[in-house]
Amino acid sequence: MKKSVYLIAILYSGIIFSQPPSSVNSDATKYAETITVADLKEDLTILASDALEGRETGKRGQKMAAAYIKTHFEELGLVGPVKGTGSPYYQNVPLKVVKPGEIYLMINGVRLNNIDEVLYSGQGNTNGEVPTEVVFMGEGSEADFEKNEVKGKSILIYNTDRNGRVLASKLAKEQGVQMIFSVRGSSDEEFKVFQTNFGNYFSSGTMKLDKDERKEVGMFYLSPSVAAGMLNTSFDKIEKAIDAAKNGEKNPYKKLKSEKIGYQLDFENKKIVSENVLGFLEGTDLKEEVLVLTSHYDHVGIKNGEIYNGADDDGSGTVAVMDIAEAFVKAKEDGKGPRRSILFMTVTAEEKGLLGSEYYADNPIFPLENTVANLNIDMIGRIDDRELKSENYVSLVGSDKLSTELHAISEKANSTYTNLFLDYTYNDEGHPERIYYRSDHWNFAKNGIPVIFYTTGSHPDYHKPTDTVEKIEFELMTARAKLVFYTAWEIVNRDGRLIVDKK
Repeated sequence: MKKSVYLIAILYSGIIFSQPPSSVNSDATKYAETITVADLKEDLTILASDALEGRETGKRGQKMAAAYIKTHFEELGLVGPVKGTGSPYYQNVPLKVVKPGEIYLMINGVRLNNIDEVLYSGQGNTNGEVPTEVVFMGEGSEADFEKNEVKGKSILIYNTDRNGRVLASKLAKEQGVQMIFSVRGSSDEEFKVFQTNFGNYFSSGTMKLDKDERKEVGMFYLSPSVAAGMLNTSFDKIEKAIDAAKNGEKNPYKKLKSEKIGYQLDFENKKIVSENVLGFLEGTDLKEEVLVLTSHYDHVGIKNGEIYNGADDDGSGTVAVMDIAEAFVKAKEDGKGPRRSILFMTVTAEEKGLLGSEYYADNPIFPLENTVANLNIDMIGRIDDRELKSENYVSLVGSDKLSTELHAISEKANSTYTNLFLDYTYNDEGHPERIYYRSDHWNFAKNGIPVIFYTTGSHPDYHKPTDTVEKIEFELMTARAKLVFYTAWEIVNRDGRLIVDKK
């Protein structure tokens, strides 16, 4: 009798101690386990194959990838939520390719051609050469703009800080500036390096959303000697004038007058249509609120006869979204469906400037005010070349930018389930790569929607034809995808909507 009681006690204690901690949700764990190495590898092997030709936006390979993802969503039973298009799973994204033609700058009758001597960033056609008056504006700061009347005129600035140039462009647009001339580099040698590194970008076609928009102010990048010639002075005097302004000297720019200046712009425009691929899973009692999971499925195509497969960028994020969708569908089939709705969306044209997600944010299928968060996955399949505490990691960006609750949920999901090393290097506002602004989550964040961007950073194969499937760390990729799933599970099933408590 004593033995039986003792045996029962042992078995009972074993049951007690074998149970997961109270913070662990057994349902979440059950469905997270459906996200497997085998499934991720199968889908990625197809999406990053040579047959899809690098998935460049608007090209055949991108269309094939869209069809593959759409079929997956259809087979899962996700709803296609788009009305008025050929397929309810496609949100058509109107685009245009703007290619530069004959563009030049004329200074006192001397012609300086685009790409060869100057670099032009912008668009528009002037229908011939147009004259302009140029005002030297120092660094293009707010104080510089306050001191000068520039409406209908062009400005010349010298600012080595990217943020400073962005601000100057914004102020120029607001005040009706005709054209911006910007000195790039403190010497002609520095400008030559810039010209060599980025000349191809300026000479090739640029893809943009095809929409009516207020005309942006274009920008000619100049070498120091060209800028000095524009003002009939030396570059040394330009730098001294800027220093004098910083030291409080009143109007030190007044002696710097421009020569006779003109320019011509000529562009060709070609319209194309690409597709965001959407699959919708309706929630239960909180179904009007929507969590959006995103990745971009486009890549850069074929260059010089070589296929850029983009296995990590962003095949890895795309197949993660596909597998996470499958996990949530299985939960719903078992009566464990999410309380809030989930939109699974793989977007196009990220490589062209976040255009697919920008189009969705401008033309949302579900109101942005009902969108509780965006979890964006872009490159989670590799180990980058940084010195980190652990290779078992993922880098998070944006989790604490808008919602304290979202950051706490993310941290708890990891400590409870996945125990990855969470790296926040790229989350630093001062980080030179400015990652917070460089993937599709940004088009949600800028609209006040809390975001988390999941990535593992760059690596030697980034944007090279060597970014291939055999280099993917599938075990790590699976763990990272599960972290996204667990975080999403909490967001869609908690009682309260995420509170946005930061600007």
